[in-house]
Amino acid sequence: MSSPAHELLKRVFGYDAFRGNQQAIVEHVTAGNDALVLMPTGGGKSLCYQVPALLREGCGIVVSPLIALMQDQVEALRQLGVRAEFLNSTLDAESAGRVERELLAGTLDLLYVAPERLLTGRFLSLLERSRIALFAIDEAHCVSQWGHDFRPEYRQLTVLHERWPQIPRIALTATADPPTQREIAERLDLAQAEHFISSFDRPNIRYTVVQKDNARRQLLDFLRGHRGEAGIVYCMSRRKVEETADVLRAEGLDALPYHAGLPAEVRAANQRRFLREDGIVMCATIAFGMGIDKPDVRFVAHTDLPKSMEGYYQETGRAGRDGEPAEAWLCYGLGDVVLLKQMIEQGEASAERKHLERAKLDHLLGYCESMQCRRQVLLAGFGETYPQPCGNCDNCLTPPAAWDATVAAQKALSCVYRSGQRFGVGHLIDILRGSDGERVRQLGHDKLSTFGIGKDLDARNWRGVFRQLVAASLLEVDPEAHGGLRLTDASRDVLKGRRQVMMRREPPATRGERDRSGTPRTGVAVQPEDLALFNALRGLRAELAREQNVPAFVIFHDSTLRNIAEQRPTNLDALGRVGGIGGSKLARYGQRLVEIVREQG
Repeated sequence: MSSPAHELLKRVFGYDAFRGNQQAIVEHVTAGNDALVLMPTGGGKSLCYQVPALLREGCGIVVSPLIALMQDQVEALRQLGVRAEFLNSTLDAESAGRVERELLAGTLDLLYVAPERLLTGRFLSLLERSRIALFAIDEAHCVSQWGHDFRPEYRQLTVLHERWPQIPRIALTATADPPTQREIAERLDLAQAEHFISSFDRPNIRYTVVQKDNARRQLLDFLRGHRGEAGIVYCMSRRKVEETADVLRAEGLDALPYHAGLPAEVRAANQRRFLREDGIVMCATIAFGMGIDKPDVRFVAHTDLPKSMEGYYQETGRAGRDGEPAEAWLCYGLGDVVLLKQMIEQGEASAERKHLERAKLDHLLGYCESMQCRRQVLLAGFGETYPQPCGNCDNCLTPPAAWDATVAAQKALSCVYRSGQRFGVGHLIDILRGSDGERVRQLGHDKLSTFGIGKDLDARNWRGVFRQLVAASLLEVDPEAHGGLRLTDASRDVLKGRRQVMMRREPPATRGERDRSGTPRTGVAVQPEDLALFNALRGLRAELAREQNVPAFVIFHDSTLRNIAEQRPTNLDALGRVGGIGGSKLARYGQRLVEIVREQG
């Protein structure tokens, strides 16, 4: 039997059925109850508050942390015929006044607002005089002081429950491990709220980790398989962002930089191009983060190690929001580990905070060096058990070989000890391989008993040994010694032969797969016989987006255009049955879509 929620879902959003927990959440909140929703990026979190806001009397107030995110979501809702607005610093006084009057008059369905504005006396007074359907707190992990996106204003959102206890609240996030989940419930006074926890799995994302050898070449090899596709390349530093964007442009890719050191107008212009044009590669620090709502990002590449599993999950989660195949590619080396550990130790955080950051980094290192299915390790960090290997990660597709590295580990640890526990990997490898370098001779390290005992392994494999020893906490970075390595308490058992050390064998240094076709890729899988129609539909979408000055994806997703190309509806009734086409879009664009289908035959 069709419910009001199902009827609204079809009429406004163009979908026949809810996915996963959506229906249960919608019914729970529509009935006036509080909810804490954990759902992966691309899982349909927005519908969980948008549908109840449209079903309940009054306006839904959505707390959103970023201006760009608000604007894109409001544009998408307007395309659906929903009366949506936002209040933020981009509006002039006249426009802001108009929105406030519409809220008071009861003519808005949804209003997006930043937490800073919501907490002002003026806005709280405005809410007192308005009819409110619900409060939605998006990106709720921002409440956690231990998280990577902490926003202190989120701590004050308990005022919503204190002043409007009868109005339902729904807090939503895609990124929260079990401790953060508990903190969200506590800080937002949601102890009595129903928890709806979906799987954190993003099955359409393929996870790959490669050991850094020649990072620039490795990145270019990876990107050759993604020509013409939109993607994000994350780098640790601003300088590296600029250099990487330059390199990619020299290779013919449409690459743009994004970091906090750029002028605000440049950052805004680059983000606008990324959101509104096809095939842009954004090279960015993590400053380019939360609120990237672009559905057709086909890859996220990390050229350096992130700081935590949560950060990695959230950043990779920007790929494949449309459910189509996407890739998460991470290239890292021991130098990244050394740098991050130094940053932690030399920072001004409390001892408790540093301990937590070390633990988070060690957890991510364990993921990188694991020989287990990547998805199983990743999801375990969020308290979820994945029952079987996923078949869509590098460890599943090309299982790594393991080897007994006990003797190599003993040689490496002994070399660290005998050279004084203050040197970096490059110098230690020179000693082990018997290098005739000037620095080795100057320091007298050519006289050490470990000099030349490691000629059986090349430098690349020794780097792998040292990297894995650090990941296994058998060596640690000395932050006072410029990346020097020192033994840990656990090293003793290895040196005395009481502990075996198994390692993953370093794969051969090979060039990545190349896309030899030389043709731009569409980003979604389209059958050859449907490609001409699909491209014609994309052309119409681009024209409509330019006319309205909005991102193309708020008009239609690629997957909707592919469905049209496959089903070839030649009248409005048939077009209305295509997923993703609700009543408003059918009325606005239906005739032009049908005409293109007819023209293409």
